[in-house]
Amino acid sequence: MRRTLLTEGHEDFRTAFRSFLLKHAVPHTERWESQGFVDRAFWKEAGAAGFLSFEVPPEYGGLGIDDFRYNVVIAEELVANEVAGDGFALHNDIVTPYLLHWCSPRQQRRWLPGCVAGDTVTAIAMTEPGAGSDLAGISTTARIEGDEVVLDGAKTFITNGTTAGLVLVLARSGEADGRGMTLVAVEEGTAGFEQSRPLHKIGRRAQDTGEMSFTECRVPAANIVGEPGRALELVKRNLPRERLSIAVTAVAGARHAFELALAHCKERQTFGQVLGSHQTVLHRLAEMHTAIEVTASHVDRCVEALNAGELTAEEAAAAKLWATETQWSVTDRALQLFGGYGYMEEYPIARIWRDARVQRIYGGTSEIMAEIVGRGLLR
Repeated sequence: MRRTLLTEGHEDFRTAFRSFLLKHAVPHTERWESQGFVDRAFWKEAGAAGFLSFEVPPEYGGLGIDDFRYNVVIAEELVANEVAGDGFALHNDIVTPYLLHWCSPRQQRRWLPGCVAGDTVTAIAMTEPGAGSDLAGISTTARIEGDEVVLDGAKTFITNGTTAGLVLVLARSGEADGRGMTLVAVEEGTAGFEQSRPLHKIGRRAQDTGEMSFTECRVPAANIVGEPGRALELVKRNLPRERLSIAVTAVAGARHAFELALAHCKERQTFGQVLGSHQTVLHRLAEMHTAIEVTASHVDRCVEALNAGELTAEEAAAAKLWATETQWSVTDRALQLFGGYGYMEEYPIARIWRDARVQRIYGGTSEIMAEIVGRGLLR
């Protein structure tokens, strides 16, 4: 079925981004996996090529392109070219909207040019050791003292956490009977702010994931993003986009795993015939293909809804839930079709399989997504 989401301009963008990845990313994938993070120099190369924070207005160095379909193309090409790391989604899809929509003009002048150029790697610190997906349960505090905000607490599982130069920190500030949260921008090098070395993970090993701690960390009150005490409102507004971004990557990941498995089934000989000709395998391939196509059509529709400003929190949660569960099912089946070879690190399907597992966890677990969808049905 012909895809109608993208235009010729998006496909031209795809060609340019693929060329960029083949030159600046693909040759370094193994080294990035080994060291646990993507080189800072790569971010500057991506910025110079116009692939970072392109929604930012030209006066701050951006392209002024507010069309999530370009973000979709980036996600698809990262997967198709098996590029290590997950920084583009975090930087472009998640952090940039906060800076664009809720920062003051003065804050934007300070931070946006660096984000566009790749001089500033961004992160958002919400998850805590004791809270997980329960943002209402975070314990990091933000105490306002005069013209300063004092942060105390710890964050974990933070993407870009060890190399970020600008971190948006969600902290409890006590307004609204103790329920108030405030979003504070913290820059690297700030006294009392420490970033860990990359955490060792099962998959996505080149995705810089780290821990952060704040001990009497004093930040200018001018670094508060949005209104004090109302940060959860901002987070809730941005979560649909974040979750849709994960769903887009999930569809691309499932499709790539399937394509590798299909090629293998056309070439691999078993019992005197190609693997794919066995009825059991043929039916499995048909099921995987159908699941991907149905999911892809729905996620494309969600992208259109996001661009139109119509995507709801429940719709985004449902898309993430279904797409990531589909990705895991397809990827696991794809590895199974490779047999023992699928369990060997030298085969791409092995890394794709272990990288896929976290998709059902971050951005809100599948269980949390089901809770959001279910509660929405009862309203």
